Formats: sequence, C-alpha cells, structure tokens
Amino acid sequence: MSNGDDPDQVYRPPKAYKNDRFLNSRSARGLRILAEYVEPAARFGAFDVADTVVFFGSARILPRDEAEHRLQAAREHGGDVARAEMALDMSRYYEDARELARRLTEWSKGLEDRHKRFIVCSGGGPGIMEAANRGASEAKGINIGLGISLPHEQHANPYITREMSFEFHYFFMRKLWFMYLAKALIVFPGGFGSMDELFETLTLIQTGKIKKHMPVVLYGRNFWDEVLNLDALVKYGTINAEDIDLLHMVDTVDEAFSYITGELAKSLDAPKGPEL
Repeated sequence: MSNGDDPDQVYRPPKAYKNDRFLNSRSARGLRILAEYVEPAARFGAFDVADTVVFFGSARILPRDEAEHRLQAAREHGGDVARAEMALDMSRYYEDARELARRLTEWSKGLEDRHKRFIVCSGGGPGIMEAANRGASEAKGINIGLGISLPHEQHANPYITREMSFEFHYFFMRKLWFMYLAKALIVFPGGFGSMDELFETLTLIQTGKIKKHMPVVLYGRNFWDEVLNLDALVKYGTINAEDIDLLHMVDTVDEAFSYITGELAKSLDAPKGPEL
C-alpha cells in the first residue's frame, strides 16, 4: 500500500537485520555464517569456556536399560532378535561414555586453575552424545551440545546445560567450534558422521593446521580394529607410518581416563585460549 492510499497509515519498511525474508535469502548467506561464529563466541566468552573435551560417536547406540527392553520385546513379539542382541552389546559404549564423562568432569572440577575446565562437549544428539552430556550432568558440571539441524528432526538431548545448547545450520561452522575449543577428542564407535569428524581432525593435525597438543583417542578396540585398517594406508604409501601415532586406542574407562588426564595435564601450563 502506498502512502497515498490511506493518509492515516504510515508504511514503515523493516530494518535489514529484522527482515526474515532477506536473512533467509541467498544474499544473506554470509551473515548467517558469521552469526554461527559470533553468537556462539559471545556465549562461550560469557561462560569463560576455552577448553573442551569432545566426545564423538554414534547417535544410534542405546542406554543399556533401553537395549535390554528392546531385546525382551523382540524375543516376545517376534522381532529382529539378532539386531536387538547387537544393540545390547553395543550399549556398553553408551555406559562407558557416560562414566568417562562423569569422571573427567569430576577431575576437571578439582583443578586449581579455574580457567582450565576441560568441559565435556558433544554433538548434542542421542546415543554417545547423550551419554557424554548425561555423565557430565551427573557430575554437576557445565556441558556443551553443538547440535545440527537435520531433516529427520534430531533434537537436543535433555542433559545439556541449557545456556550451552546450540543448533547449527552449517556443518562446517559446527566443526569449527568442535575443533576451536577442543583439548582432547574421544571417538566412540560410530558411522559416517563420526568417521568424517575423526578424519577431518586427523587431517588438521597431520597438516599442522591444528598447532595445539590434541590427543585423539579411539575407544573400543574390537570395533576400531575391524572398521579401520590404517596399516593398509601405510602399506600403499598414502600415509606415513608415524601418522598412526596420532591415534591412541583404549578399551576401558580406566585406560581412557588415565591417558586423557595425563595428556590434558600437559596443557595446564600452556597459554589460555584456543589455538587453531
């Protein structure tokens, strides 16, 4: 409507930063990307978050009690018993991630340097991600969930500290925040997403783009020995033999806790803040 149509009704054009049509357009993509850097940075700064321990792993791995319930239901109602038995076997990783996150959070809360908190961080979803946030929450620690909007509506798990719950649109901005603050990475059994995150991290370390000390732990020897054949990459000359040393394999919570806390202790005297 023009002003001439109704002299008593004044047209007020929307401000650019309140114009949803513009903000969701292709032209504003750069602003949306920048927002996924600036807004998390402001929240992390407000909570003095500069050091995290990142947990990666499958969203499909169930808590033990739920896996037991599904197996019982499969046996009673003619379901896929073999699949339910595998889900129960894999549920050990949920419980181990939960316990490890709890122990790491309790350890970090006892550190004298209050700026080095090594806060548990996950991808914010179910499965191993939920287990990590749950364990940290049970230790009454702040924990982070870097979620991603997906077509199948993956919601943030309920154990994330509310002020530290994020939902990203761009995978690459989410990955930036995983790596930017991380001081250690623990990778539990997972699928394409976990593999993507693992190998991107290894590439950044191998190429020197990550300059800080970054221990990378593979949790679950049986799974990783079967799924990864890094020796074949050495054999065919596509990586160097020493590149395998970028990974440390563990199979128990005690092993993981001892190795990770020992490695994190090395960064206690390092300058405060991320190095990427």
